[in-house]
Amino acid sequence: MSDDHGHDGHDHHDHAHDDHHAHDLETLGYAVVTVSSSRTHEDDPAGDAIEAAVTDAGDEVAVREIIDDDFDGVQSTVDRLIDRDDVDCVVTTGGTGVTPDDVTVEAVAPLLDKELPGFGELFRSLSRDEIGTMVVGTRATAGVASGVPVFCLPGSENAARLGIEKIITAEAGHLAGLARRE
Repeated sequence: MSDDHGHDGHDHHDHAHDDHHAHDLETLGYAVVTVSSSRTHEDDPAGDAIEAAVTDAGDEVAVREIIDDDFDGVQSTVDRLIDRDDVDCVVTTGGTGVTPDDVTVEAVAPLLDKELPGFGELFRSLSRDEIGTMVVGTRATAGVASGVPVFCLPGSENAARLGIEKIITAEAGHLAGLARRE
């Protein structure tokens, strides 16, 4: 039943939802870090997939680096990048598996002020369709460090594409806006 104003009598305006995205950042500057002892700028399919998805989403890659699988190197690189004024989000690819040189998660974890366990859970849930039970071997993780979302993706091109296209570009602006809110 409609009232005089053509409404159905229910207030569909949800004030909480309006405010929910009030702090979103419009355009993000990403730092993309490939953690690998064997990749080069000419041979970095996972980094290429992340950069393509970022630009397709209308955002910018402020910096892109390839670094060795080294605890101190990964930690110092991510720490330096989160302090840059042109970086709103850091995405690493590589170093999230279970081999002895997979140290990205351990290197990044101490930098995180807050963990985002839902990212890893959702990533593994989406990955299961592609890789089945092998998903237990991925330690993809995310959190917020000094107001900057940091996402750690596996090093395969498919995994990087899945994480950046299906999750990160959809949520990073919202997370970055909230994380910087005073």
